[in-house]
Amino acid sequence: MNNRVVITGLGVVAPNGTGIAAFREAIKKGISGIRYDEQLAALKFSCQIAGKPEVSESLRQQYFEELELRQLGSSGIIYGVIAGMQAWADAGLPIAQETPDWDSGTIFGAGSSGVEKFREAVYKVDDLQVRRLGSTAVTQAMASGISAFLGGKLGLGNQVTTNSSACTTGAESVLLACERIKYGHAKRVLAGSTSDSGPYIWGGFDAMKVSTFKYNERPEAGSRPMSATASGIVPGSGAGALVLESLDSALERGATIYAEVLGGHINSGGQRNGGSMTAPNPAAVQRCITAALQQAGVQGADIDLINGHLTATGKDAEEIANWCSALQRSGKNFPYINALKSMVGHCLSASGSIELVAAALQLKEGFISPNINCEDLHPDIQALVDRERIPEQLLYKDINLVAKASFGFGDVNACIILQKYPQP
Repeated sequence: MNNRVVITGLGVVAPNGTGIAAFREAIKKGISGIRYDEQLAALKFSCQIAGKPEVSESLRQQYFEELELRQLGSSGIIYGVIAGMQAWADAGLPIAQETPDWDSGTIFGAGSSGVEKFREAVYKVDDLQVRRLGSTAVTQAMASGISAFLGGKLGLGNQVTTNSSACTTGAESVLLACERIKYGHAKRVLAGSTSDSGPYIWGGFDAMKVSTFKYNERPEAGSRPMSATASGIVPGSGAGALVLESLDSALERGATIYAEVLGGHINSGGQRNGGSMTAPNPAAVQRCITAALQQAGVQGADIDLINGHLTATGKDAEEIANWCSALQRSGKNFPYINALKSMVGHCLSASGSIELVAAALQLKEGFISPNINCEDLHPDIQALVDRERIPEQLLYKDINLVAKASFGFGDVNACIILQKYPQP
C-alpha cells in the first residue's frame, strides 16, 4: 500500500503558549516564553533562565483525575498528555469507550521520563522505604510512560510506543507514524514528543557549558539562534502533538487538514568525519536533507520555508552552510528560514514536535513567524544568506513546501517535507 498521509490535529504545551490559540498568537508576535528561574539560581546554575510551560492546576484537572494528580510527578507526562489529547480533540476524533480503537495508535517520544519521580524513588529506597514508593513509580519512570498514559486515556488499540533519539525524537516520531499509515498498518497515529522540565534534566547541559550564562538579567534576549552574540542554548521543555491520518480516512470524516507529509528521511553520521556524540557530521546532515527531498519527490528549488534546528550555538552557521549545500541555494535565492528556539529555547526531546506544530500552522494559514534576537546576524551566516530571508517581522506568505529538520546528540538526523493541502 502507499497511502497518502496528512496532519488533521495539533496540540502544544510550549514555554510561550499552551494550546494552539495561545501558541499561534505567540509565534506570530514573536513573544518569548523564556523567564528567570529562581530554582536554577538557588542551585547555582550558570544559566538561570529557562523556557518552562505555564500549566495551571485547573488545566491539569481537565486531563487528569484527582487521584492521578496526587501521585503524578512527571512534568513530561503532564505536558505530553495535555498536548496529545488537545491534538486528538482538534482532529475531531472520539475517545474509545468499551472497545479499543483498533485503527488508531500513538508513537510519542521522550528523552527521559519522570526524573523527579525517579529521584524520589532513589531516596526512598536508600532510606529503606521501598514500600512507600507508591503504585505509579514504574509507570512514570519507564521510558514509555507517556505513550502508555495516552494509549489508556484515548483507548488506542493499534501500536502504542515511545521512541527516543535526543533532539531528533519529535521529527522521528512523525516519520515513524507516517510509515505505519503509509503501509496500511494504521489509519491514524498520534505522533509527538515531550520533555520533562527542571534542574535534573537541565543540569547536564549546564555542566557541559553549552547553556548561556550571559543573559540572566535579560531572559527574553537569551536564546539567540543565528546571532553573532549567541552564547549557548537556553534549556526548555514542553510537548508537541500531531494527529497523522491517511488521506482517505481524513476525507471520509471531513476532517480539517493542516498539511500533507510528503516524505522524509532519518539517518546518522556515525560520529565520523566531524560528527561526535554532541556534534553532527555535515555530510550526514546534507545527505539526510537530500534524501528527504528525493523521498518526497521535490527539488531543493521548490522549498519555500525551512524550519531549522538552530540552537544558538556555534553550530548555527554550519547548519546554514549544510542547508545551502543540500538545497544548492544561497543568497537571495535561499528559502525563508525561521528558528523557533529564539522564542522557546531548546526544548530537547520535545523540540522537533513543537517546531513541527509551528510549521504546520504556518503552512496552513500562510504566514512566516519572525526570528527574534538575531538583529546582529552572525557574519558567517550573512555571507551565505541574504538578510531578508531571515525575517525579523511577521510575514504573510502563501507557502507551499516546508522543510523541517532536527539534529540530535549521538549524531542523529531527521528531515521532514510538509506540503500545503489544497482546501476544498
